Amino acid sequence: MNVVIGVDYGTDSVRSVIVNAKNGKELGSAVVNYPRWKKGKYCDPAANQFRQHPLDYIEGLEQSIKKAVRAAPKGTASKVKGIAVDTTGSTPVAVDKKGTPLALKPAYAENPNAMFILWKDHTGIKEAEEINALCAKSKIDYSKYEGGVYSSEWFWAKILRTLRVDKKIRKAAYSWVEHCDWIPFLLTGGKDVHQMKRSRCAAGHKALWHEDFGGLPPNRFFVKLDPLLDGLTKRLFTETYTSDESAGNLSNEWAKRLGLSTEVVVAVGAFDAHMGAVGGEIAPYHLSKIMGTSTCDTLVAPMEDIGNRLVKGICGQVDGSIIPGMMGLEAGQSAFGDVYAWFKNVLSWTLEEVVGKSKLLDRQLKKQLIEEATDRIIPQLTKAAQKIDPGTTGIVALDWLNGRRTPDANQALKGAIFGLNLGSDAPKIFRALVEATCFGAKKIVERFQEEGIPIKGVIGLGGVAKKSPFIMQTMADVLNQSIKIAKSEQTCALGAAMFAATAAGIYDNVSEAMQKMGAGFDKVYHPDKDRAAIYKKLYEDYSTFGDLVEKEIK
Repeated sequence: MNVVIGVDYGTDSVRSVIVNAKNGKELGSAVVNYPRWKKGKYCDPAANQFRQHPLDYIEGLEQSIKKAVRAAPKGTASKVKGIAVDTTGSTPVAVDKKGTPLALKPAYAENPNAMFILWKDHTGIKEAEEINALCAKSKIDYSKYEGGVYSSEWFWAKILRTLRVDKKIRKAAYSWVEHCDWIPFLLTGGKDVHQMKRSRCAAGHKALWHEDFGGLPPNRFFVKLDPLLDGLTKRLFTETYTSDESAGNLSNEWAKRLGLSTEVVVAVGAFDAHMGAVGGEIAPYHLSKIMGTSTCDTLVAPMEDIGNRLVKGICGQVDGSIIPGMMGLEAGQSAFGDVYAWFKNVLSWTLEEVVGKSKLLDRQLKKQLIEEATDRIIPQLTKAAQKIDPGTTGIVALDWLNGRRTPDANQALKGAIFGLNLGSDAPKIFRALVEATCFGAKKIVERFQEEGIPIKGVIGLGGVAKKSPFIMQTMADVLNQSIKIAKSEQTCALGAAMFAATAAGIYDNVSEAMQKMGAGFDKVYHPDKDRAAIYKKLYEDYSTFGDLVEKEIK
């Protein structure tokens, strides 16, 4: 039996899955939360600053793989042939010449600017605007393969922002790397950042890389943007690699730490949604929606179909970023599950401030009561909200609490709620927020269709897709399209395992691995015609409200 490991780095935790490469059967798995992140360290939500310490990643990697191996049948470790890793992105970090993140050096261990700048960090809004302005007036629009709009969530905006605000990091940073590139480099014992194999997925969708440009845009482009960037491209990369390729073998150090062999092949990394789409058995022109804190919507199309067509306002189109040999297209929503989490936090404030300070209960009982009540907020809201008929609340919400990713990235936008009155209770507001996230999903579908990309089906992946029938049925009604839900609980990690099997030579290509290792689908949500008609009108209200808010913010 050949065994492979898929490692999936999410926003809050890392999960590792041990998989039988013959049939995709899960043999063992483990999830490890990031301890520093859980404490809220190095983050400032009010300033849109979200940073993660590399030690969270290293500790989580080792602990999750070792726990997953222990959970698998005895002797499994000796049969592991490959490892592949997916991460959030764009999540870059400043490194030295050896490729070591600066936060791992004592001098910068507590400096947020020396840490990984998480995908949801929007501190570089101004820098993204400058990149867009320069691309618009340049002879070559270097953003044209990234939807024609550059986002503050991406590589260059984050780098430039950091260089401007932190002189120490500016002097110490030799190069910059994506999270998905650094983990394979770490596992293979890399010591020279110039030898790091950079992900086609990350570079093409977030870093302005394209073969037509000979790699990254030229140095003169970045000098015009800001002289602080002069010469940086020479310390970055020109070549990129798809994730069916090997990044090298497991180093002696990591083989000992994990109890595995140095013959284990480590695949080139990629973003979570891209490997997740493969784990969810993506098919041409089927929109694969990974729904968690945010959404990442991916689609693949034959190269001959796309030709020279450019799709505006999305998060890039890259040859081989999802399935090598096909065009990968990406879109998404900057907040999805985070919208519901925000509302839960608003409501739970009273628990912490009122119940938590009560003198009638002892400390342990207060803690238990607050935890139980907090855990029940979303389930109880869902139960009440789904009893409300659509179109009866009079409330329309915008899902831009963390800006808008697609269409036409604009992270300066804000969420809003319209139509409140004295009868607007928590379930009604929650229902409006659910509808808003589904309307945001419809905007993405419409943009693809407007740009000549048909949507032949929708595949739902991730925590929200698996856990909330109410949200998924609402989405099916809003899109007026059926949604298949992938059976696997860990589609991103399973997709990574498929890439591991391909890089290790067990399968000739990713499509074959997907066919053999796929878990299939366990549920389909079909739209209700009557509700779909109501949502068609509400969607028009959402669009009108959104246009008004966007105009006012501009």
